[in-house]
Amino acid sequence: MLVQRLSDCGEFVAGDDSILRELLHPDKADLAIRYSLAHATVRPGEKTKPHRLRTSEVYYILAGRGRMHIDDQVSDVGADCAIYIPPGSTQCIENPGPADLAFLCIVDPAWRAQDEEVEGKGREQWNNGMME
Repeated sequence: MLVQRLSDCGEFVAGDDSILRELLHPDKADLAIRYSLAHATVRPGEKTKPHRLRTSEVYYILAGRGRMHIDDQVSDVGADCAIYIPPGSTQCIENPGPADLAFLCIVDPAWRAQDEEVEGKGREQWNNGMME
């Protein structure tokens, strides 16, 4: 049995400027899963950098309120909202509220640096929503 406590996971600033703690990743533990699970925080008044993944992603909002941007769509979100982000979509989330915006990120298949492009970082070349 694996029990992973958020407080035991190291905190770091992700490429999109969110504060991240990686809970589960098949490359970092002996797990029979194909997805990765992370906890993200966006501080009040902040916004993640626009980015896109080659893979699908789901955000599950735990606390706070935010404004989710996926391509040309925008939606207000809050606790108990699940947001599906299709592969190749440009996404970012902003926190217009007075408290931290906290959410889980589920990436399937598991997140890999080579599968992500962050605006302004120029990591990969994209063509029609997919990396070359």
